[in-house]
Amino acid sequence: MFLTSHDTIVAIATPAGVGGIGVVRLSGNDIKKFMLAILGEEIQPRLACYKQFLGAEGECLDTGIALYFSGPNSFTGQAILELQGHGGSVVQDLLLQRCIELGARMARPGEFSERAFLNDKLDLAQAEAVADLIEAASVQAAKSAVRSMCGDFSKEIKNLVNSLKDVRVFVEASIDFPEEEIESLPDPALLKTLDDIKVKLGDIINKARHGVLLRDGLTIVLAGRPNAGKSSLLNCLVGTDEAIVTTEAGTTRDVLRKTAVINGIPLQLIDTAGLRETTSIVEKEGIRRAWSEIEAADHVLFVADASDVSMPNIKNVWPEFFNKFPESSASLTLVLNKIDLTDLTPGEMINTEPTFCISAKHRTGIHNLVNYLLKQAGQLDRGHGAFSARGRHVAALKSAWSHVSSGKQQLIECGSGELIAEDLRQAQNSLSEITGNITSDELLGEIFSSFCIGK
Repeated sequence: MFLTSHDTIVAIATPAGVGGIGVVRLSGNDIKKFMLAILGEEIQPRLACYKQFLGAEGECLDTGIALYFSGPNSFTGQAILELQGHGGSVVQDLLLQRCIELGARMARPGEFSERAFLNDKLDLAQAEAVADLIEAASVQAAKSAVRSMCGDFSKEIKNLVNSLKDVRVFVEASIDFPEEEIESLPDPALLKTLDDIKVKLGDIINKARHGVLLRDGLTIVLAGRPNAGKSSLLNCLVGTDEAIVTTEAGTTRDVLRKTAVINGIPLQLIDTAGLRETTSIVEKEGIRRAWSEIEAADHVLFVADASDVSMPNIKNVWPEFFNKFPESSASLTLVLNKIDLTDLTPGEMINTEPTFCISAKHRTGIHNLVNYLLKQAGQLDRGHGAFSARGRHVAALKSAWSHVSSGKQQLIECGSGELIAEDLRQAQNSLSEITGNITSDELLGEIFSSFCIGK
């Protein structure tokens, strides 16, 4: 698929501010016009040239390296000219305005990557991985983004799509040519193939979830009654005194967010107001916000005062909380704080669920809790086939898994080729949304608008 638009786009491809180098990038089908006007001559593709960058009157705006990439052998699939001059907003803006005077227009955010996608240089998952690499907050996130950018994620999706196509051919042939010698439905071999596809989908869903965690981090909410030590625990996990800690109950009235990168895994830590009945309007609003964060969390640490707990079981500490807790929304772990006031020892206790005994004041037992949180974030899979992924990828994979499961059920219960054929088509469409083979213009706009300008 190639662009019908022949306009040339331009943007500054380096961060704002003063630096050693500033890059102005152009992409379009009339790049030679810009070369002649700015460089005074055409230059050879893929050959770095030290040139003066000329203004409208032939004056020197800057000097630097010019690089030309002819289409379709370029990042965007179109001709590209990169002008690598000196860093600094004034000199880069002069060069940018010169390009606009010559007929280029300012690129939209992500438009270079969008053109690469539209010109079949990258699929959509690879294009998103470019943005993920730029925004990577840890070494592990950067490595996973590189794997996706190089096509590891896309390859697994394409293999699944091919498997679904093979099954669809068999099923639809049995519908269209019932008189031919084709195995009747349900065929045991077909059921096994569907099971194999579900297993592969399950494996990729887990990898994609891990990729989302590497990209976005594990969102951990600290919840509990007032004065249980939530803010002290936040300070321990972050390593600095970010939250105000006092002996007065209800010190935390609003949501406090901090990020800690531990062993390459970003943890988004959220301290919340203590949960209790109150007549204070401000505190009520803080408690409402606390519940909102609890419902949206990946993981909730329920912090309780160990000296007030007689039964260290996650459902016995505060039954009203656990009855209200939305079980489907997050994992829940009990943290017994202030064990320095009890006979409990630091570490992990296993009841029906893990319970961690800590003293935030003396910073004991924190190591075990951190290791547990890293495992929840997929740290055990570190370096094992991880790739960058987004929430929309996980949703599409779950949709495909659901359609394959539904199709198999229809096949067993009804032996209906038509019903399973439709489910398999829907599953294939869900997977194709990941790589962009089937994608709405609205989704494309939303994805690329989050990219950097100039990329």
